[in-house]
Amino acid sequence: MGRAKITIIGAGNVGATTAHWCAAAELGDIVLLDIPQAGDMPKGKALDLMEASPVMGFDCNILGTSDYGDTTDSDVVVITAGIPRKPGMSRDDLLATNAKIMTAVTEQIKETSPNAVIIVVSNPLDAMVQRCLQVSGFPSNRVLGQAGVLDTARYRTFLAMELGVSVEDVSALLMGGHGDTMVPLPSCTSVGGIPVTQLLDSARLDEIVDRARKGGAEIVGLLKTGSAYYAPAAACTQMVEAIVKDKKRVLPCAAYCDSEYGVGGYYVGVPIVLGAGGVERIIKLELTEQETADFQNSVDAVKELVAVMAGLA
Repeated sequence: MGRAKITIIGAGNVGATTAHWCAAAELGDIVLLDIPQAGDMPKGKALDLMEASPVMGFDCNILGTSDYGDTTDSDVVVITAGIPRKPGMSRDDLLATNAKIMTAVTEQIKETSPNAVIIVVSNPLDAMVQRCLQVSGFPSNRVLGQAGVLDTARYRTFLAMELGVSVEDVSALLMGGHGDTMVPLPSCTSVGGIPVTQLLDSARLDEIVDRARKGGAEIVGLLKTGSAYYAPAAACTQMVEAIVKDKKRVLPCAAYCDSEYGVGGYYVGVPIVLGAGGVERIIKLELTEQETADFQNSVDAVKELVAVMAGLA
């Protein structure tokens, strides 16, 4: 039995750091791909990472390339390609450009790795996963988006900081679209099995939730010249691991919901079981009236984004 083959498209900060985490965890052989205009940059990053392997003690082959032929028969493909939003750029501008990039990338994957599970990271996330599904024609269980793992990681970090406890003991769940409309579920948040509502008052919990919502913007504000990449890449790696090791992890991911939660055929963040087949099932929760309303608001925002994207195509 050979190693899993993991392709990461986009060798920028998120892509290269995902390669780093995946290599360190020995999840498989890695192909790091970027556009020809990037020159030999992906080769340089891949070689640099390979040269770390004797020191850190991981065995895997890491290849940098701009040739999709090198990605043939990948088990998992992570798509981080796309442009970040720049000052003065409207959301529609970002959407139009990244939808074109997503289309081009997905057409190549469809040809070279028709049996892969695809994890989309590019923004605006929920719309980009929808475009990837449309272009690939893959079954929806094999196309999903990374957002919820990152959002809950931020939420768990802030809770651990607030309570002075290990992050390992904080278990949490968020649903909905990635960003300002995400829906925290205090009823599904616990610390060492203790409901978080017994440890924090609702006003403080609301503040922590709000910080998690704006977690990406907070990092952008601090960095000034870029966006977060360590945590997004770690979140991707957790998803890759669940697939290549068939771990059946229960994680919040952007999954295609049709009848589930009454979504009607869109990608939105929900708890899923993630294994070798991708989304093995969507977990249906009983939401409170407020959570249902917040979730519907989030779904509406995703629908609007997809409608705008369809109009731009």
